[in-house]
Amino acid sequence: MAQQEDIFKKIVSHCKEYGFVFPSSEIYDGLGAVYDYGQYGSELKNNIKRYWWDAMTLLHSNVVGIDSAIFMHPKIWKASGHVDAFNDPLIDNKDSKKRYRADVLIEDYLAKIDEKIDKEVAKAAKRFGETFDEAMFRQTNPRILQYAAKREEVHSRFATALNENDLEALRQLILDCEIVCPISGTRNWTEVRQFNLMFATEMGSTADGAMKVYLRPETAQGIFVNFLNVQKTGRMKLPFGIAQIGKAFRNEIVARQFIFRMREFEQMEMQFFVRPGEELDWFEKWKRTRMSWHQALGFGAQKYRFHDHDKLAHYANAATDIEFEMPFGFKEVEGIHSRTDFDLKRHEEFSGKKMQYFDPELNRNYIPYVVETSIGLDRMFLSILSAAYTEETTDKGETRVVLKLPAPLAPVKLAVLPLVKKDGLDDKAREILTDLRFDFSCQYDEKDSIGRRYRRQDAIGTPYCITIDHQTMEDGTVTLRDRDSMSQERITIDSIRNIVGENVSMKALLKKIDHE
Repeated sequence: MAQQEDIFKKIVSHCKEYGFVFPSSEIYDGLGAVYDYGQYGSELKNNIKRYWWDAMTLLHSNVVGIDSAIFMHPKIWKASGHVDAFNDPLIDNKDSKKRYRADVLIEDYLAKIDEKIDKEVAKAAKRFGETFDEAMFRQTNPRILQYAAKREEVHSRFATALNENDLEALRQLILDCEIVCPISGTRNWTEVRQFNLMFATEMGSTADGAMKVYLRPETAQGIFVNFLNVQKTGRMKLPFGIAQIGKAFRNEIVARQFIFRMREFEQMEMQFFVRPGEELDWFEKWKRTRMSWHQALGFGAQKYRFHDHDKLAHYANAATDIEFEMPFGFKEVEGIHSRTDFDLKRHEEFSGKKMQYFDPELNRNYIPYVVETSIGLDRMFLSILSAAYTEETTDKGETRVVLKLPAPLAPVKLAVLPLVKKDGLDDKAREILTDLRFDFSCQYDEKDSIGRRYRRQDAIGTPYCITIDHQTMEDGTVTLRDRDSMSQERITIDSIRNIVGENVSMKALLKKIDHE
C-alpha cells in the first residue's frame, strides 16, 4: 500500500511539474480542494469530454445534448430534495480537531479487511505455486473465514445504519471497530452530525430584494426542468436521452486525494427517459454500455468493477457504481441510477406545470421513468492519469517516466523534432508542422539532445515523434518514433498524416465501444 501511496504522490507532483494540474491560487497559498488545469491538463480534459460527448450523441441517435445555466430557481433544489436531504454524516476527533465523513471512515476500515484477505491469498499463492486453488483457499482457510465474518458483520451494521439514517449507530460502529483518527491516533470522537453541502449566494441588487440562490450541486436538474423543451423542439420519442457536461459545486468538508474530491468540479451526465416498467432493462443496458466505454481505453478489464449501493437514494429503485482501481484503492468514477419518476413528478408538483409525455402508441399521457449515467470528469481524468503513469528502465539502464495515454486523448498527438538547428532541418521541420497542425495537435521542439526531447514528450504522453534529419533532405523520409515501444521506422513525409491520424483519431476509440 505504501508503494501505491508513493506512486500517487509522484502522479500529483508530475501533474504540477508538467502542466497538467496546479493548486488554485497558489501564489496566495492555495484554496482548499480547488485546482486549476494547466496547458496539457486542459487539453486532456477536453479530449475526455469529446470522447464522452461523441459516444453519447454520435453513437446513439436518440441522445441529444444541452448546456443549462449554473444558477437555477431555488425552488428547483427544494423540489429535488437537496435543500432538506443533501447531507454528509460528519464526525470530529476531539484531539486532532479534524473532521471526517463517518461513512468514509467505515468504508476505509472495510477496505483494510479486504486488503488483509488479499495478502493472505497472495502469500498462499506464493507458497503453493501452480497447485494453488484460490477459490478453495478462500472458502476453507480459518484466518480468511474469520476476516470475512468480521467484514460481513460490520458491513451489515453499516448498511442498516445508512438506510435508517441512524447517526448514533454509525458512531457506535466507529467505536466498536476501534477506528482511530489518522492524525491523532485516538478514538476520542464527537457525535455524528449532518452537514448540507450546497453553496448559497444571493441574487439581486438590494439586501431586501435579494433572493437566496444556490450554486448547482449537480447538473441533472437542469436536464429535468428542460425535459419538455427538448422533447417538443427536437420532436423526440421515448426512449430518448439528454446529455450535459458542466460545473457543479459542493462544499465538501472532507475534500481529499487531490482532484478526486473537490469543491468545484465537472460532471458528464445523461438522463435517459423511458416508459414506466422498462427502466430496469434500460438500467442493465446502460451498465453494459458504460462499462464498455471505460474498457475501450485499454487499461485492462481488471481495473474496473461494479459496486452496488448499500443505501439507495430516496429517488432510486436500482443503483450501481463503476469503480476504478486508483493508487488508493477501488473508487467510484461513475454512477448509474434508475431514478424512477421522482424528479419529474416533484417538479410537476412544485412548479404547477405538467411534466408529462404524450405517448402516441399507447395514446395516453404519463411521467417517464429515468435512467441516469453520471460521471465525474475530474475523477475520470485522475483514473486515466493513474493508469497511464509508468516508470520504466530502458535498455541503457535509464529510468523514463512515460504517460501511456490512449492516443486519441493525448494532449499532444505528434512532436516534430529537427535533429539539429541548422542545414535547413529546422525550416523543413516547421514546414511539416505547418502542414499537419490542421489535422491534430502538434508540438515543435528544437532544444537539447534528441534523447532529452523524447523524454519530455514521453512525460506529457505524446504518442508519436518524428525526427527530421539529413536523410530527410535527400529522400523525403523522417523517423517515426512510437511512445510505448520506443521503436523507430522510416516513413515518407506524405504518409505522416495517414499513419498518425488513423491512430490518434477519436473514431479509433469510438469504434471499440460495444453498444446496443
